[in-house]
Amino acid sequence: MSLFDRPNNNKKNKSSEPERRGPVLNPKTSKSSSGSFWNNFVTITLVFLMVVLIYSLLSSQENIEEISLSRLANDISASEVESITVRGSAIEIMYIDGTERESRKEDGTALSETLVNYGVTSEELRVIDIDVKHPTGFGYWMMTLGPFLLPLMLIILILWFILRQAKGAGMQAFTFGQSKARMILPHDKKQRVTFKDVAGAKEAKEELTEIVDFLKFPKKFIDIGAKIPKGILMMGAPGTGKTLLARAVAGEARVAFFSISGSEFVEMFVGVGASRVRDLFKLAKQNSPVIIFIDEIDAIGRVRGTGVGGGNDEREQTLNQILVEMDGFEPHEKVIIMAATNRPDVLDPALLRPGRFDRRVTIDLPDRKDREAILKVQSRKIPLGEDVSFPVIAERTPGFSGADIYSLVNEAAILAARESRKQIAQFDLIRSIEKVMLGPERRSHILSKREKEITAYHEAGHALIASILPYADPVHKISVISRGRAAGYTLKLPSEDRRMQSKKEFLDDIAVSLGGYVAEQMIFNDLTTGSSNDLQVSSALARSMVTKYGMSESVGPIAFVESAGLSPHSQPGEGIEYSEEVSSKIDSEVASIINNALAVALDVLTKNKNVMESIAKKLVDAETLERKEYEDILIAHGIDPIKKTDREKDQDIVERAHSV
Repeated sequence: MSLFDRPNNNKKNKSSEPERRGPVLNPKTSKSSSGSFWNNFVTITLVFLMVVLIYSLLSSQENIEEISLSRLANDISASEVESITVRGSAIEIMYIDGTERESRKEDGTALSETLVNYGVTSEELRVIDIDVKHPTGFGYWMMTLGPFLLPLMLIILILWFILRQAKGAGMQAFTFGQSKARMILPHDKKQRVTFKDVAGAKEAKEELTEIVDFLKFPKKFIDIGAKIPKGILMMGAPGTGKTLLARAVAGEARVAFFSISGSEFVEMFVGVGASRVRDLFKLAKQNSPVIIFIDEIDAIGRVRGTGVGGGNDEREQTLNQILVEMDGFEPHEKVIIMAATNRPDVLDPALLRPGRFDRRVTIDLPDRKDREAILKVQSRKIPLGEDVSFPVIAERTPGFSGADIYSLVNEAAILAARESRKQIAQFDLIRSIEKVMLGPERRSHILSKREKEITAYHEAGHALIASILPYADPVHKISVISRGRAAGYTLKLPSEDRRMQSKKEFLDDIAVSLGGYVAEQMIFNDLTTGSSNDLQVSSALARSMVTKYGMSESVGPIAFVESAGLSPHSQPGEGIEYSEEVSSKIDSEVASIINNALAVALDVLTKNKNVMESIAKKLVDAETLERKEYEDILIAHGIDPIKKTDREKDQDIVERAHSV
């Protein structure tokens, strides 16, 4: 995208519904066993060295002088000794000047008797405070054996850690091929999800209700000879709630839920993925009734035989094992496998045949009523202001998925918390819509005066053409404040949800995309890089009209597509299934559509140049125009901004046809 990109309202956020994970059945350490071993070994060595250092520091302190008994007797006779403490055979001597000395006597002999033998009189002994302390057995043995036991215990501790790590490495080698599935137990109320927690998707929930009934009451199906589908494939755009629906089925049926991603089967060693598949299905059969959910199954379920990886491709081996395990189910076994993907076109046909994923549930983007219901669900635990109107928010979020709405409500809560408010207001939700679609405001990205003026005319050109052409979507907001990678944007939203688009709507959209390009050339007689994204969008749309939708009179109703399943080593143009002559014709028709739209945009802006200048000047001053302010400018210049609905447009076409 370039400096002055306008948003492409058809692009949606790629975020997906956050998934709560259950307890891990086979927890693995994030580090390898060898790395963990060496980390623990280094830690133990450092602790050992620290203990030795402390011991050395303590032992290196100044030792108390040890004297003989004869000298002690002389010091007592000279009245230099204040007190004596006897601890077994050890004698601690405290002198009058504060000096401490030590001495030793024979075991089993009284100190007084020994001193008398050395010539000390009983009168001299009476003036000295003699304290005899008998050490306890525990303290005696600790003092005796401590210097030997401490190093020995450290050595034993080091050996224990080494043996423990070696045993752990061996066990991890044996569990390498075990399943990594996460399990949600049926009695886990904190993680339990039911259909009440899934707003919208009415048709999908009706399809999945049969699975719930089978898991709850299998007898009524078995008695009539019915067999429930073994596999359910949920298809839909990212963020539409495929994983949430799978969890809701398990929650409604009150059965265990095994969840795993397709990429978790694939490892660099051939055969590990197949081993994990076998272990997963074995574990599921032991815990039936159970639902196995494989998210992003296209990671391992792509079409085989593309020539990538050869016959020993780990992904293909894993897929083969899944196919075999699904065939191995008993007719009435209460194990159902569910999978989700947003790329059903790349899946292997063997996965989709009857008996495997023979029930396919399509989950579409929510319509206006569904979006309103999702907003209510997502905001159940969030304090809302009195001015919050979910119908208005649902109207301004066409094309939003459930994950987009979750992000919208969360961003609104963040905005309110940032401003130290206790409730979310309508203004917070409106601002969060633009933040989810286009990114945060970049007020630090200050444009120069000329750049701001160019941006204002650029966006005014987009908006004016969208308001005048009958099949373009109405304008809700114009801004020259940078948001995301765009320096300015024009927010166009359809008046009602659409599942199809007509040729006239495509042509008007292309003309609107070129409005900024024409405005820059008309006002400044120059072009900037700000129109680069507009040109990419309009060119891609024109080419799709010719090659995909058959909306070209000269080329005709023919779909020109490149063949799928090409290997990365394919040469440029190898997948094209039409001639160079047809390719040249397609290029000419695309150029014709663009040139016609350019002429329409130029005609509209030329006739309403004064209106465009008024809008641009107002944008330069205010930086942002909401819908009412913008429509007031149009009404002041005699332009009716009210758009007709599709039904009213069709009625006008019928009336014109009858008049002819």
